[in-house]
Parts: sequence; C-alpha cells; structure tokens
Amino acid sequence: MKTLLSATLMLTLVPATVQEPINAGELKPESSLPFTMTQAATFNRPWRIAFLPDGRMLVTEKVGPVWLVTQQGEKTPVENVPPVLYQGQGGMLGVFLSPHYATDHSVYLTYAEPGPDAGTSGLALARARLASGSGTASLESPQVLWRDMPKGRGGQFGAQIAFSLDGRFLFLTVGDRQRMTPAQDPNTAVGKILRLTLDGKPAPGNPMAGKTGVATIPLINPPRDTELAKTAPVISAYTFEEPNLAPSETWSSGHRTPYGLAFAPDGRLWEAEHGPRGGDELNLIEPGKNYGWPLVSYATNYNGVPIPSPDTRPDLTKPVIYWTPIIAPGNLMFYNGAMFPQWRGSALISGIATQSLNRITFDGKGGATPAERWSVGYRIRDVEVGPDGALWMLEDANPGGLFRVTPK
Repeated sequence: MKTLLSATLMLTLVPATVQEPINAGELKPESSLPFTMTQAATFNRPWRIAFLPDGRMLVTEKVGPVWLVTQQGEKTPVENVPPVLYQGQGGMLGVFLSPHYATDHSVYLTYAEPGPDAGTSGLALARARLASGSGTASLESPQVLWRDMPKGRGGQFGAQIAFSLDGRFLFLTVGDRQRMTPAQDPNTAVGKILRLTLDGKPAPGNPMAGKTGVATIPLINPPRDTELAKTAPVISAYTFEEPNLAPSETWSSGHRTPYGLAFAPDGRLWEAEHGPRGGDELNLIEPGKNYGWPLVSYATNYNGVPIPSPDTRPDLTKPVIYWTPIIAPGNLMFYNGAMFPQWRGSALISGIATQSLNRITFDGKGGATPAERWSVGYRIRDVEVGPDGALWMLEDANPGGLFRVTPK
C-alpha cells in the first residue's frame, strides 16, 4: 500500500504536458448513437448513482430521499437519511461507497444541511453503515464528518468525492456557493478541492498541512457578477469554535462549480466544473494549484459583465479543455468496463445543457482531447458504469429517468 501511495504522489507531482487549452464548445454531435438506452425507473430530480458489489445501486434524489434500486427498477426507500434543504441547486446530492465497503459497509453522503435561518444551508459530508434486508434498507450510525461553516445562501455546492487509489484519503469538491470571491480566500473551504482522511480530517501531506486560518471570517450573499463580488457587503461574521482547518484541508483552489472528480487509470486526478456564460472546464488537479475562479474565465458573467481571460494570468492554472458555449457537466468518470472496450481509459462527461454524453481521450502525460459528443435527448446529471460494463445514466428532471446503456 505504501508503494502505491508513493507512486501516486510522485505521479501527482510530475509536471504535466504543457497544452494550450482546447475549446470543445463548438464540437458537433455525432450523426448516430453507438448505444441503446433502456429506461429502468424514474425518480424526482435524481442526482447520483453508487453501485453495490451485487449490482444493486443507491440513487439519491435532490428532494431528499435515497433509494436502493435493482437493475430491474425495483425501488426500496433507505431509512434514516439526514434532513436536507431542497432549494435551488441544493438538497441530497452525492452518494459514494467506502473504498473498504466489502468489510465496513460504509457509504458517504454529501448534501445541503439546513442552516439556522430560512433559506440557508451548508455542504455536509456524512458517513453511515448501509444495512439492507428483504424489502428494507437503512443507514445505521450516521455521523457528520465535515461541514462547511458558516451556513448561508447560494447554490453551486460541488459535493463530489473521489477516493485516492490506495483507499486512504478522500477528495471533496466544495463549490463557490455563487459567492465567487471566497474561492480565492484560503481561510474558507468554499471554492476548493479538499483532501481529507476517511474520517473527514485534514490529510497529511496537503500543501498547507498544519496551518490554520483566521478565527473569524465574513459571510456574503451571492452577488450578481464577479465585479460586484469584489465589494459585496458583509452580512455577518462567523467565529469558529475550534481552530479553522480550511488551509490544512485544501488541495487546490479557485473552483466554481466542481461537479465532476475522478482519478484516471494512470493516477492523475481530473475535475469538471461549470463556468458562467461559457467557460465550463476540464482541469488536471495538482496540489497547491490555483485554477483562477473568479479572477479569470473563458467566459463572461451571466449579465454580460466581462471576466479577464486566463491568458492574462500566467500565474494561474488554465483548464486543459474548456467549453464555450457550455455543456454544463453533470459528472466525470473513467471507463474501464467490458461492454465498450474501445472506450477503456477514456473519460465520459455528462452534459446537462446539451443533453449529451461526451468522451475525452488522454495522452498519459497530462494532456486531453475531446473525442465524440452524442446527443441523447435527456439532461444527463450522472453517468456511471455497472459491474458488467454497462453504463447507467440519470436524467435531471421530474420525472427523471434511470437508463441502462448498452452497445447497439
């Protein structure tokens, strides 16, 4: 295990190929689909799938429930799920199996935890043991391992997890909550990717390991654009009861809406995030790097206010691929299954706005190239691979379909 950890960290620190960012926004869809989509079930705003070893899956609905689902579409409600604030982009979000699920039966949840005031919430990371019987399922001994404080307003939670290849650490994406400027503040986890132990503590070896942040941080409401964010009024100040661990948790910074996070077969960590009006990104994530939001973007604000280009800031890390116009990535996963052998080693990114599935190829040196875009006719929130190599997709809608995807 130590050998694998050392190899992974060495690879993480090897300089990647310098590649000028590729704009894949104008990539045209393929004329036909090489796969068939078969609907198995429907849900209310489904968000994430996590496959169990026996082929059943856990499916989250943003409105709150978690379901245990067979591949034939039979649904069992999971009891003892934590309360969430379903509002805008918030609610019950991610579900992920522990890397040691075979022995501990633990699952991790990410969700919008309700705040003290109406309409406020904060991203929370919880762990529980999944127990299931004949027609029953429940989360036992749930424990919140980490939470973003202070709780406030805004969407863009991030809420994605990737486990290190040695199974010792988890990487958690924390979106900017539409507040923008905190993504550049080292004293808050907002707009960052964190590297934590499996118990939710700062992981050893992080870029700012052992450092703590200021005791009191300001809270702002989401501003209309990146320029107004610079002078957004402080609505309250929050003082931590314990030391502020945000700096020692942080692996990378300057992220907006990081909905996709996954390790490639070669051990490199990749992330997909939303831009505003343009500027969706695929980033190679490296420790200590600043990915620029909201200082730069290949985009403009929704109201047309300009944002400086990443080309003006060589000190910030550019995306490897960006999309202008956007695809609105729902998630990112690497395929290594049996049904689509021609895709092994490729990444698949779901496109919500473009109702598409997008394939990306990699050169093994930190470079990536857009391959195909397939229009599937549904707002795809999640795409995952099942034990037999079939793909499974979730539609971002109510009702939103669960689809099994197999070769034609």
